[in-house]
Amino acid sequence: MKNIILIFVLGIIVSLCAFTPLEKRPQYKLRLVVIDAGHGGKDPGTHGKYVQEKEIALKVALEVGKTIKKNFPDVKVLYTRMTDKFVDLQERAAIANRNHADLFISIHCNSNNSKAIAGTETYTMGLHTSEGNLDVAKRENSAILLEDNHEKKYGGYDPDSPMGHILFANYQSAYMENSLRFASHVESQFEKRANRHSRGVRQAGFIVLWKTTMPSALIEIGFLSNLTEEKYLRTEEGRSTIANSIYRGFKAYKEDMEATD
Repeated sequence: MKNIILIFVLGIIVSLCAFTPLEKRPQYKLRLVVIDAGHGGKDPGTHGKYVQEKEIALKVALEVGKTIKKNFPDVKVLYTRMTDKFVDLQERAAIANRNHADLFISIHCNSNNSKAIAGTETYTMGLHTSEGNLDVAKRENSAILLEDNHEKKYGGYDPDSPMGHILFANYQSAYMENSLRFASHVESQFEKRANRHSRGVRQAGFIVLWKTTMPSALIEIGFLSNLTEEKYLRTEEGRSTIANSIYRGFKAYKEDMEATD
């Protein structure tokens, strides 16, 4: 009889242990973001009638970072550049990797042979689905030609070769879902908050995103080849509106990630 009671008691203890909740794992927190102002120094990027891409990208990048730090003091913000200096494309990704960033944001201005084309585009790493996407990647990647020993550093990659861009498509696959999630939030803010024409989320092979080991996106904030958009981006109000939209995209992404973890 005593054995039966003992077995019964042990059975209850085992059952209770089986349904005891495991220790809750720490909730995910987005703690560090790297903001990359495209081009710089000897690399002006594209240009409009009055301004160069490197100028606008830097001003917007600094304001995005400032706004993040103001509203999320627990989030650390690092920049790939804070002045008009040239930084190798692979070093920009390396800065994010060395510091174990949770998100990498690269800010650029767009250009097109047609001066009528306008709007924002946000890219993640992937295979280009149109010649337009490929042209953007070619232009942004051509910055490596200004780097010393670029043939050796990038394995003989030729920014004018469509095949070279296709080879990049397999990278970033581990972070693709969250990269697309962030990019979608940014484009939504451009359209709804800034009242800009969103040309959508796109994919192409960008060297600056190639070796980042975290979700990442390259944001084209407007076309300097379009006189109206160039004028808009030359104004403090225009740049502030764009920067605030990127911040709001970041905020939505951060809340989304921390809520669903």
